[in-house]
Amino acid sequence: MVVEVFAGLPAVLQALLGTLFTWGMTAAGAALVFLTKKVPRRLLDSMLGFAAGVMIAASFWSLLAPAIELSARGPLPEWLPPLLGFLAGGAFLRLVDRLLPHLHPGLPMSDAEGIETSWRRSVLLILAITLHNIPEGLAIGVAFGAVAAGIPAASLGAAVALAIGIGLQNFPEGTAVSMPLRREGLSRSRSFFWGQLSAVVEPAAAVVGAAAVTLVQPLLPYALAFAAGAMIFVVAEELIPEAKRGSPDIAAVALMVGFAVMMTLDVALG
Repeated sequence: MVVEVFAGLPAVLQALLGTLFTWGMTAAGAALVFLTKKVPRRLLDSMLGFAAGVMIAASFWSLLAPAIELSARGPLPEWLPPLLGFLAGGAFLRLVDRLLPHLHPGLPMSDAEGIETSWRRSVLLILAITLHNIPEGLAIGVAFGAVAAGIPAASLGAAVALAIGIGLQNFPEGTAVSMPLRREGLSRSRSFFWGQLSAVVEPAAAVVGAAAVTLVQPLLPYALAFAAGAMIFVVAEELIPEAKRGSPDIAAVALMVGFAVMMTLDVALG
């Protein structure tokens, strides 16, 4: 009954509900700050590795593969729209990465990226994770929009699997924000508040993505590949380097597990 009701909802509302789930998973990860002040480094590395594996698998099965299949029906070579969209997604994240002031967890203030600013360290930590949540929300919105557009390569199950997978990898991201803030001296409640707030951009990005591809269907293969490129940039630029800084072997095994979990979800539900 619940599945039938969800399937009958507009794509924008489906995307919104899907990202409310991923936002909730971020909040659950941030809530660990109420239980402890510090997560063991090996556990954090495994969580980040798992998140990287989920995002890599989701980028192909849920985004690039449908984009390639959809492009085969168009007038251009089937590899061209996915290629352009993929590179554009990475270039967009790189541009934002260079402009938006932010600081990755575990690094000194001297390693802050983006335009030079006097903002506090806690604000820069929050912005780092917020930046990475934009492509995740966009990916979910585009996936649900593709289903509404009636694209044979897209399915509701695959879109739901993508939301579940991103939700799973959002858990460590919430932890990665709230724990450093707690160590910076913020109270548990404030650390939790800012940790969960880092994912507030996901519902907004999802609504924009779903609405865009529903209204302008020719954009779909580009949008799917764009979201994939943006997510791969996040994995390569942040998740894998951060995980390997502590326990590279544990991170590698966790990445394999995350990839396998997301692949299974997508194939089983899609």
